[in-house]
Amino acid sequence: MRTYPIPMVPGPVKLPQTVLDAYQANYGSADMESEFLELYNKTEADLKIILGTKNQVVIQSGEGMLALWGALKSCLLPGDRVLSIATGVFGDGIGDMASSIGAEVIKIRRPYNETISDMSEIEEAIVAFKPKMITVVHCETPSGTLNPIKQLGQIKKRYQVPLLYVDAVASVGGTPVLSDAWHIDLCLGGSQKCLSSLPDMSFLSVSNIAWEIINQVKYVGYDALQPFQHAQKKHYFPYTPSWHGVAGLYAGAGLILKGGLDNSYDRHESVASYCRKKLIEMGFSLFPAHHAIPSPTVTAVNMPETFTWSEFDTRLRQHGLVVGGSYGPLAGKVFRLGHMGTQADRNLVELALNTLSRTSQELNLGLC
Repeated sequence: MRTYPIPMVPGPVKLPQTVLDAYQANYGSADMESEFLELYNKTEADLKIILGTKNQVVIQSGEGMLALWGALKSCLLPGDRVLSIATGVFGDGIGDMASSIGAEVIKIRRPYNETISDMSEIEEAIVAFKPKMITVVHCETPSGTLNPIKQLGQIKKRYQVPLLYVDAVASVGGTPVLSDAWHIDLCLGGSQKCLSSLPDMSFLSVSNIAWEIINQVKYVGYDALQPFQHAQKKHYFPYTPSWHGVAGLYAGAGLILKGGLDNSYDRHESVASYCRKKLIEMGFSLFPAHHAIPSPTVTAVNMPETFTWSEFDTRLRQHGLVVGGSYGPLAGKVFRLGHMGTQADRNLVELALNTLSRTSQELNLGLC
């Protein structure tokens, strides 16, 4: 398997040794041993801190998309109304997911290089449409943007929308996510981004009103949330939990909390600012519009016009640097540097930027 000395893909990120070590134990049966339940409970406690919530946090075995699907299917019935905020590939996709399970979906769309700014259109849509759920992505990784969830949560509360569903997979741990203060009912996370773990676990906070709705819907499936409500009390999970996955997630969350949550936010913001400043100095143009909120966990950059993404990616890999492309309408037009988790590291970003500069000169891009 080919690996690269300068990993800057926006997830899965490179793993710290502490997380790797968590996978080396020969654990017993998670269904039978009290030690697993103790680990699950400790992991939940740490995730509550990182998610800014007192609500129950459900931990599921499966990549972050598991939580995204499970939260929708556990809370929605055919015909339920969903207001989907779509400022990027994933925001659009979540609206499509809700539609696919029978919900009536209205999308409020913005260009993918923008973030939510004027809330009046959202307020008008809430008044006219009366949705059961609002869906939104906090960090749109394909675009490198960050939506202002606090303001959206205030509107949700003002108009008494039952559910606010937030995809925080690429933001939690790298920038403030205050689930309770922002009135988030379903705050969804994944292990492979800022928590620097393997892409094998998902988690989400679930508010009391969300549990009420989940118990009304009674969805049954591998990704169902209802069986988790009392799973810890009964030590009876709906399927065999991944002891290794929970251990890795606990190790990743522990590293963030040991270093200090605010310090993690500061580190991500500092590295992101440095990265963008240097890219502009080198002659690259950033993808997000000037008035958009850039994410501290990922930077999106416009592709040089004279080369294809495939050619550019190949040349960077030859120099040991691997970055991310993008998806949907942005495929081939944008590349991305993931400075999240272990990769929110000034020295690593400097290596990446130096490699970008050298490659640009070799390709005669005329940027520097």
